[in-house]
Amino acid sequence: MKLGRVLVRCLTKLGRIETHLVLSHSTSSIRRGLVARMRIALVHDWLTGMRGGEKCLEVLCHNFPDAPLFTLLHRPGAVSWTIEDRPLTTSWLQRVPGIFRHYRYFLPFMPQAIERLQLPTDIDLVVSFSHAVAKGIVPPPGVPHVCYCFTPMRYAWELREDYFGKPATGWMRRPAAFLREKMLDRIRNWDQATSDRVTRFVAISQTIARRIADSYGRPSQVIYPPVDTTFYTPTDEPREDFYLCVSALVPYKRIELAISACNQAGRRLIVIGDGPRRKQLTRLAGPTVSLLGWRTNEEIRDHYRRCRALLFPGHEDFGIVPVEAQACGTAVIALERGGATETIRPPRDGRPGSGLFFSQQSADALCQAMAEFESHPTRFSSSVARDQAVPFATERYEQELLALLEQVRAEKR
Repeated sequence: MKLGRVLVRCLTKLGRIETHLVLSHSTSSIRRGLVARMRIALVHDWLTGMRGGEKCLEVLCHNFPDAPLFTLLHRPGAVSWTIEDRPLTTSWLQRVPGIFRHYRYFLPFMPQAIERLQLPTDIDLVVSFSHAVAKGIVPPPGVPHVCYCFTPMRYAWELREDYFGKPATGWMRRPAAFLREKMLDRIRNWDQATSDRVTRFVAISQTIARRIADSYGRPSQVIYPPVDTTFYTPTDEPREDFYLCVSALVPYKRIELAISACNQAGRRLIVIGDGPRRKQLTRLAGPTVSLLGWRTNEEIRDHYRRCRALLFPGHEDFGIVPVEAQACGTAVIALERGGATETIRPPRDGRPGSGLFFSQQSADALCQAMAEFESHPTRFSSSVARDQAVPFATERYEQELLALLEQVRAEKR
């Protein structure tokens, strides 16, 4: 097994094979030039699972197979071999016992931990992928820093209650709540101050571009994240009578709204995902709701292809899951906020759409949207959904991001 991996790596470096990413001719030309001329260092918040942010990182890891990667934490085997097969440096948090179960409680120490990571000085560019503290890395003097920003730190800015709940009101809990708010204020100030370490911000959506402007007073270029539209494809098989959620089971995803709506309407719901709220959501689930835990990409694709529609009740910065579902020809019923408003096309002027929005983040509003969806099936088209997803393909993301890196490097020179 080890010899096989070494062989694959050597062949990749020689340009004789490409891994599972599909490259256009123009992108391959850009890639050859960049790999030959540019030395970059990659930074990511933490590597504990293969989700949307890691898929964005994976594209650059593929294009720069020797680039060192710096991160707070790395759970071996949690991300793809393309990401792990390189020099990888972690922070002192990696050595804390039980850190992978409790790393979210170490948020107050993360700014200091990211600043203590020492980047090499003989590089041309730093590229960070950040939703927490990665953008606060200290680049070597004179080296430009491009931050692919998933969001300014949400739990330090406008969505504290979505992550931590409402501040406690009981007199015994008020001191702890006060200290928590002070801690988050301090982290927000650090987050704002360290935005000066970034040469160029890249936002994952127009929603995040506005948030970057509000939080940091900085402009940004929008480059939408990659979706593997060659893997997520439709089939001719008939749809089955169940709704679907694919999500990490954390508070701000609001999966409890989908469960409550399906409990109320007596509709079948399958939830794929895991996280700290799984036990609570399992207790909430009625007889028509099934929580499957995490599944392979192939199993997720199979559920996309067979479900009646995807339910998306959270306020997301972009939301790769709705685009994956639409790539499989699946309609999406989503909250009318955030990145979903940029990727889903509702029916208009008698023309079919790829999904439907509901405006209030409540189980009742979602239940009403499901009823409307079921009452007007001809207003939604599998081909429209597919067409809506295709522009978000991996090749487009790769071309735009590599071109931007080349531009920043040229400006520095």
